[in-house]
Amino acid sequence: MNTRQLILAFVLLLSATLSAQTSVYDFTVKDGYGNDVSLADYKGKVLLIVNTATRCGFTPQYEGLEALYQKYKEQGFVILDFPCNQFMKQAPGSFGDIHSFCTGKYKITFPQFDKIEVNGDKAEPLYRWLKQQQNVENIRWNFDKFLIDRQGKVVSYHKMTVKPAELETEIEKLLK
Repeated sequence: MNTRQLILAFVLLLSATLSAQTSVYDFTVKDGYGNDVSLADYKGKVLLIVNTATRCGFTPQYEGLEALYQKYKEQGFVILDFPCNQFMKQAPGSFGDIHSFCTGKYKITFPQFDKIEVNGDKAEPLYRWLKQQQNVENIRWNFDKFLIDRQGKVVSYHKMTVKPAELETEIEKLLK
C-alpha cells in the first residue's frame, strides 16, 4: 500500500468507527486523573457537554453553568466539563490547577474531565462524534455546548455566546 491508500484506509476506518457509535453512552473518556470513565454511567440523564477554559472571556459562564447544575441536578441533569487548551492556550496548567481554580473561584460541583482537544487530528473521539451529529465542522471557541437527551442523543449545539441560563427552557423540556 502506498501512503495515499493508507490514509484513505485510515479515514474510512475512522468514519466507520464514529458512525458505529449510536449514543453518547458508547464513549469512554478520561477523568482528570487519567482514569477511564464510561459515559454509560450517565444513562438516563440529560447532559450538557461543554469545552471550557480558565483564561477566556467566557470563563464567567462557569457561574451560570453551576447555577443550572444546582437548579436541575435533582431532576437528572448533569454538566460534563472538558477543559480545552486549543484556543489561544486559555486553559493552561494541569488538571489540578484547572480544578482548583474552578472549584475555588466559581464553586463548581459538576464533573470535570481531563483536558482535551476538540478539533483536528487529536480531537477527542467524543467530540468528533458530537460535531458529526450536529453537522458542526469545527468547534469555534471555548464554552461551546452540546445538549444530550436521556437516550444519549445529541439534541442541540450552542455556540459560546449562548449563556447557560438561555438553555433552561430546552433543558426543562428534556427533563419532563
